Amino acid sequence: MKKVMASGTFDILHPGHGIYLEEAKKLGGDDAELYVVIARDSTVKKNKRTPIVGEEQRRDLIQMLKPVDEALLGNEDGDIFKIVEEIDPDIIAIGPDQCHDEEKLQNEIDKRGLKAKVERVNVYHDTQFDSSCKIIKKIKNTNFKDKLDDCD
Repeated sequence: MKKVMASGTFDILHPGHGIYLEEAKKLGGDDAELYVVIARDSTVKKNKRTPIVGEEQRRDLIQMLKPVDEALLGNEDGDIFKIVEEIDPDIIAIGPDQCHDEEKLQNEIDKRGLKAKVERVNVYHDTQFDSSCKIIKKIKNTNFKDKLDDCD
C-alpha cells in the first residue's frame, strides 16, 4: 500500500480541492492511503493572507472528504519536512496551481534521505470560482451589506 501526501490551505472549499485530492490519491494506485496536511493559520498569514476559516475547521472539513484517509495540521515551526518525515509518504502530490518548484523539493527530500517522489497533479477544475481567493473577491464585490444581519 502506497502513502500519498497532499497539502494546502483549503480555506473555502470548492470543487477544485476535491479534484486535487481525488487525483492525488490516484497517484498511489488502487489501495493508496491519502494523508492531507492542512496549512496552519500562522503559516498562511506569514505567506499570503489571513484565512477565513480556522485551521481546526479546515482540517475537519478535509477529513470528511471521501478520498482522504487522514487530515493533519502542518507544523508551526516552519520546517515543512518534519511532517513528511512523520508520514513517510511514497508520493508527495503537488496541486496544479501550487507554486512549488518540484525539482528543488525533490532535491531536499533526497538530501534528507526520504523515499518520497514528488509528482504534480495536472488535472485542474477550470471554472469561474476555482480558487478560494476568487470566491472571496466575488463576495467582497457583491452587495451583501443589507443581508449581513440575517447571516448569524
